[in-house]
Amino acid sequence: MAELQLLGSLPRAELHERVRGRMAELGGALRIIGEDLLGADAPIDWVAVDAQGQVAVILLGKAGTELELIATGLAQRAWVSARLKDWLQLAPNLGLRAEAKVRLLLIGTAFDGIARQAASALGDTVELWTYRCIRNGAGVDVLLERVCGGKAPNPDGRRSRPPLPATTSAFRSELSDAQLGLGAAERAEFEDG
Repeated sequence: MAELQLLGSLPRAELHERVRGRMAELGGALRIIGEDLLGADAPIDWVAVDAQGQVAVILLGKAGTELELIATGLAQRAWVSARLKDWLQLAPNLGLRAEAKVRLLLIGTAFDGIARQAASALGDTVELWTYRCIRNGAGVDVLLERVCGGKAPNPDGRRSRPPLPATTSAFRSELSDAQLGLGAAERAEFEDG
């Protein structure tokens, strides 16, 4: 049996190819309509559209540049949003809905608390994903995991908001009420004040 080994990263071109192969995991039955597209003074890794016509801008970041990735992503999303009506006119068969908000999917190695809070403040159209490179014997694979944001996809490809766990408070430590040892009365004391 082959032993699994966590790798630091892969060369950019190989990582790009492997993440592209896992695009279905990002939800919404995404279909790529643009790749390595020059956007707002920088390339956009992928522009995709889901079955409902909602466009997604997908960026693959480098380790240690997560806050920069969020800023770049916002600029790229604005750039794409400004061009949707033109794209719809030039290529009506793409299935775009120009009135839909553009999703922003940012893929990095890690997102700290500040990055997660920033993305959460931007609403559910911004999603943070992490990737891990794994060696399994002779092969290498990339695993993707949503860190925050977005809506969980339904089996039919539509998206809906995931329910929040009842035992998790909004306290910034991200500890649950049970971990803090708070009862309903104690929690109410903090929420009312």
